[in-house]
Amino acid sequence: MRAFDWRGLMRAGLRDLGLTPAEFWQLTPAELLIMLGLDGGPAALSRARLEELAAAFPDLKAPPKEDGDE
Repeated sequence: MRAFDWRGLMRAGLRDLGLTPAEFWQLTPAELLIMLGLDGGPAALSRARLEELAAAFPDLKAPPKEDGDE
């Protein structure tokens, strides 16, 4: 059995995924590997990528409703 690279996993969780230490330690190793995309599936959306998408596609405020509109 191979040992976990805790230093590398912590770096990836805290820096790359933007987890807090408490969030990191609440995850199981399997959950962390899935979030990092190391389970063979696609990687989860990172906080940095989410911020890029939010900047590219900002939420727009709906125009005010006029009298009689539902």
